[in-house]
Amino acid sequence: MRFKKPLLLEQKTLNWDTDGLMAGVDEAGRGPLAGPVVAAAVILDDLNPIRGLNDSKKLTAKRREALFDEIRARALCFAIAQASEQEIDQLNILQATMLAMKRAVEALRLPPKLVLVDGNRLPTLSIRAEAIVQGDALVPAISAASILAKVHRDRLCEAMHQRHPMYGFDQHKGYGTAQHLAALQAHGPADCHRMTFAPVARSVRCI
Repeated sequence: MRFKKPLLLEQKTLNWDTDGLMAGVDEAGRGPLAGPVVAAAVILDDLNPIRGLNDSKKLTAKRREALFDEIRARALCFAIAQASEQEIDQLNILQATMLAMKRAVEALRLPPKLVLVDGNRLPTLSIRAEAIVQGDALVPAISAASILAKVHRDRLCEAMHQRHPMYGFDQHKGYGTAQHLAALQAHGPADCHRMTFAPVARSVRCI
């Protein structure tokens, strides 16, 4: 997506004054007890708009899957990156999320002049960036990134379920549900769990 001053958002009056490509960035998987944190960066094509973009959490799984394919086919470019469970444990979840976002932006085939990131924190980038609170509902490129990150991570959880069916990753996607916590107590953590997260650490002490 190209931008020119002014670019209008419902909540922002930012001084964007450089012509060029704009990338939206979002993540999925900060809260779960297992699996990597995933980030996506997307540059949309103004001449090939995609209808129905929204915060991924507000869409059905079926709609997310359809938009995932449409975004990949019609965006100017996109990248999906992640930080592993081991990196989360080493760095903490916030810094690992920033790392995944940085990797996604740097993997874009086309270099953006501006990066808009969902939330109130920014990764360390060499490109001008702005944080947009609730950006996944306000900025189409961030909405697209949220969909790519969410669907990609859900698919990773399906793969985790195939390796470790006793935890139910296909249902809770790694979040700390009663089912997941009970499985942790019964079986202890798997190699995909985040060992520094308190419920996982407690399960180690219990076995």
